[in-house]
Amino acid sequence: MSKMKKITRRTALKATAGAVGAASLPLVHMQTSHAAGTLKVGIWDHWVKETNPFMKEIMDEWGAKNKVEIQLDFIPSAGNKMILTQAAEAQARAGHDIMAFDQYNTHQYADKLINVDDVVKGLIKQYGPVSKATEYLGIVDGEWKGVPVAWGSAPLPVVARISLLKKYANVDVTEWYPARDETTAGSEEWTYEKMLEIAKACHAGGQPLALGCGSNSTDANQTWGATFGAFGAHLTDADGNPTVDSDPVKEVLDYVARIIPYLPAEQISYDDGANNRALISGQASMIWNPPSAYAVAKRDKPEIAEDCWHFPNPKGKMGRLVPHRPYMWGVWEWANNQSAAKDLMTHVMQRENVEKTSVPAAGYDIPPFVSMSDFDVWKEIGPPQGTIYNYPLKAHHKADHYIVGSNAPVETAVQIWSRYIYPSMVARMVQGRTAAEVIAWATEEIEGFR
Repeated sequence: MSKMKKITRRTALKATAGAVGAASLPLVHMQTSHAAGTLKVGIWDHWVKETNPFMKEIMDEWGAKNKVEIQLDFIPSAGNKMILTQAAEAQARAGHDIMAFDQYNTHQYADKLINVDDVVKGLIKQYGPVSKATEYLGIVDGEWKGVPVAWGSAPLPVVARISLLKKYANVDVTEWYPARDETTAGSEEWTYEKMLEIAKACHAGGQPLALGCGSNSTDANQTWGATFGAFGAHLTDADGNPTVDSDPVKEVLDYVARIIPYLPAEQISYDDGANNRALISGQASMIWNPPSAYAVAKRDKPEIAEDCWHFPNPKGKMGRLVPHRPYMWGVWEWANNQSAAKDLMTHVMQRENVEKTSVPAAGYDIPPFVSMSDFDVWKEIGPPQGTIYNYPLKAHHKADHYIVGSNAPVETAVQIWSRYIYPSMVARMVQGRTAAEVIAWATEEIEGFR
């Protein structure tokens, strides 16, 4: 019988400790209906709880067909339980066979993960290429060490109040980005300078753009990281040498200085929920976020949800960059059933299975393949119907997913990410520091990484 349970930090540590102890016990083979063995799977506990049973069902079907017992644990990201479980299992060299990794953690544990080239290249042959952002996080020393999955992967596009942008900025975002595959004149004009105009207009109307720069906010990290990226304002070169004192960084800091007077006064204290609360409470006209804020508004403030529209981020001189935080699933090198693990991951990523979980997840999960951006869920969710049609990147968007710090080598980029360098630079501008002072501070930080 397959199992599904939540895992806590305590049970994760107990499980890995128990597995180490069990290694010294005599092995007893038991013939069961699961003749092909057991597969232990640890994945992210979906924030839309109704989605978990659908993933269990998909894995159960595969397990029954292949006579493999699936032990599935949903691990919350809250309280760093996912990170703690990864660390505990890496140290114990025991635990799950398949483990989920987000952002830079596939690289962190790459020397303990098996090569999954055959799985990923097979999926690419079926469904087309993945983005450069996904390759950056999944390929280590020329080998795929994680299988890019839809489960939990979410970008931060723009979420705007339709009526407020019409009222204050004379912009109809539903015309810019209609719920169909069409490039419009408005979408071509959607740039960072246009966002500044909108910010001024909405601030004057008392409902500003809710973009924060809190020092521990991953939302702020992604928002300002993608903004700097769109200006070509990289903090290092490809070898990790500091390039903070450059014209593109000065240019983006000039933009920051011009827009921050029109953002919320409390922007420097924002956490990941502050922007959502600003939108749902009716105090903000625009945020950068997955449709989770919309989903909560739909439950608690339906009149707000009915006025929301999602679309790609503004265009800079380096293109239209949508900040992204994808998940990968990897297989520990000590996993007992590695071939079964690869087969299961291939099965989960088949189009029909990805689409099956997209419905209960309310379209939150974004597949790594653009060829899967046409699921009905993104057309049908509303009101207003089509509000998340443009949430997954489509070819006509002429946009790319972006990983914060990805111009740098991974060992430097992960420190730029984990030290919140980009929002910290913006926060210092909010505090009245000059661009020269901010550049000097960031240069010293980057120098300290080497």
